[in-house]
Amino acid sequence: MLVRIPQILSPEDVQRIRALIDVADWSDGNATSGHQSALAKRNRQLPEGSAAARQAGALILDRLAASPLFVSAALPLKVFPPLFNQYAGGEAFGLHVDNSIRAQAGSDFRIRSDLSATVFLTPPDDYDGGELLIQDTYGEQRVKFDAGDMVLYPASSLHRVTPVTRGARVSSFFWVQSMVRDVAERRMMFELDTAVQTLSAEKGGRDDTVIALTGLYHNLMRKWAEV
Repeated sequence: MLVRIPQILSPEDVQRIRALIDVADWSDGNATSGHQSALAKRNRQLPEGSAAARQAGALILDRLAASPLFVSAALPLKVFPPLFNQYAGGEAFGLHVDNSIRAQAGSDFRIRSDLSATVFLTPPDDYDGGELLIQDTYGEQRVKFDAGDMVLYPASSLHRVTPVTRGARVSSFFWVQSMVRDVAERRMMFELDTAVQTLSAEKGGRDDTVIALTGLYHNLMRKWAEV
C-alpha cells in the first residue's frame, strides 16, 4: 500500500528545515547503508547525530504526530529519527530493499522497519530525474511529489531513485514500526478507518452503523496490534 500524505510539512516548515540543513556539513550517504545498499547508493547524507538533523527531524516528528492520515495509515509504534539526503550531478540509488532492522547510532534504540517514508523538501520543477520508483502489486509506481508531501510504503518493497541530472533533490527519509506488522491487515485497518470516518461525516458519530463499525475497528486492533 502506497499512501501520499499531502503537505505533512507546510511551506514554512520546509523553509525552516532547509535553512537548518542546507548550511550543514554533508557526508557520504553510505554511512547508514547495509551491504546491498552500499553497492547501489550514490548520494550525500546529513550525519545522523548532527545538530541540524536533530532539529529538523524533531519538527518532522511533531508534524507526523499531528497528522490523522499518517496515524491511520501507519498505526505507528516507533518512528526512526528522520534522516536527510541529497542527490545531484547524476547521483542515484539503484534497486534495493531496506534493512529489516534499523538501529540508531550510539543508542539502544532500534525498530523493525515495516514502512519506509520519504518527505520531499525540493519542488519537483527544481530538478530533473530523482524519481522514487517503487515496485508493488500494481507494478512500478513513480513518485515525485511537491515539497512538503510525504510518501509512505512497505519497507519490504523493491525501490530505487533515478539519477538527478539537473539541480538537486533534497529529502528526509525514515522508517516506521507499525503496531500492525502484517501488510494486508494494516491495509484493511486503514480502509476500514477511512470508511468509518467518511460515514461518520455523513451520518454523525452517534449513528448505529458508525458505532458498530468503530467497535469492529477497535476489536480488530485488539486482535492484531503489538504494543
